[in-house]
Amino acid sequence: MDGGKFLMQLLKIVCGFILGLMACGIFLAWGIFQSAHPNEDPVAFATMIGTGLVGASVIGATAFVPAALLILVAEIARFRGIVFHVAAAGLVAFLLWTLGTTGNTTEIRPGSAVAVSAGFLAGAVYWLIAGRTSGSWHGNQRRKTEPPTGNSD
Repeated sequence: MDGGKFLMQLLKIVCGFILGLMACGIFLAWGIFQSAHPNEDPVAFATMIGTGLVGASVIGATAFVPAALLILVAEIARFRGIVFHVAAAGLVAFLLWTLGTTGNTTEIRPGSAVAVSAGFLAGAVYWLIAGRTSGSWHGNQRRKTEPPTGNSD
């Protein structure tokens, strides 16, 4: 295990998680303030950004434990593919969105597509920053346990 690579990967994980949450929060806030363009209405645009950052902190507090478990799995198993990270984030978003629903559980809750899309976006941002190098701190892939097969006369 390379200590320098491990510390660098930890920094990437923290930055990737935070920036993924920010992208998710701003994506959701943009849906609320669709007409907010900085040239047309700077106050509405600033409100959208502020709402997105507050939303990101709430989402981060809610999604921290399941996301941390999936990040740990990706690091240990060296999952570096974008599909795993995007799907995992979408799954976490969907589970958190449907958590605590009451009534008829056979129907999908309204807004689920938006929640899953926000999770997909967060997973893609995380992958760009930290997911592509998952498990790179492990060092050698495998140790050779068999003796060489060639003659050494």
